[in-house]
Amino acid sequence: MTQSPGLVPATGAGTATRAGSAEHDLLQSVVDTARAIFGAAASSVLLHDRDTDELVFQAVAGEGEESLVGSRFPAGRGLAGWVLVSGEPMIADDLRKQGMFAKDVAKATGYVPDALMAAPLAHRDRVLGVLEVLDPAEQSRSSLSELDLLALFARQAAAALAVITDRRQEEPPSAVRARGLELVAALRDVLLEGVPAQGANEG
Repeated sequence: MTQSPGLVPATGAGTATRAGSAEHDLLQSVVDTARAIFGAAASSVLLHDRDTDELVFQAVAGEGEESLVGSRFPAGRGLAGWVLVSGEPMIADDLRKQGMFAKDVAKATGYVPDALMAAPLAHRDRVLGVLEVLDPAEQSRSSLSELDLLALFARQAAAALAVITDRRQEEPPSAVRARGLELVAALRDVLLEGVPAQGANEG
């Protein structure tokens, strides 16, 4: 399969890779919470489509939220691709000096950030995707560094996503959705307190 090096608009995204209702509610809560915690211009969750080896925007808060969901680009591109492959969080304070930054992909989204933080959505031995925070504000809301805080949030969000996915076949959608939102609410409260989260690991 020949892949475009840039962003493929949402109209070209297959419905098979779009999150279901419960997953969407969870991921939207994740990006809304991440944006609020870090005072960012935008936040997004990109999930890895293993069939096409692409990263797909599944939830966006802030800049681009009207049009980006469903858009995709090759998983090997840019900083998000690096985080996906390496499984490590990263922060770039000046993207103009960051050679891995896929500026063409950013331009296609309609918003080119100056700074970026990203962390893998890792659960057990698999990286499900990437959580990005664009142009975060200078702030300190916990005893952890900002990047450590983002990585912690991403790990717990991935665990919550896995819980929803695992339980989707066993419980009615309303119960699954409620459980996912409960997990994210607990994560938000814990992160704002600066204490390591425990509840999201409960299965």
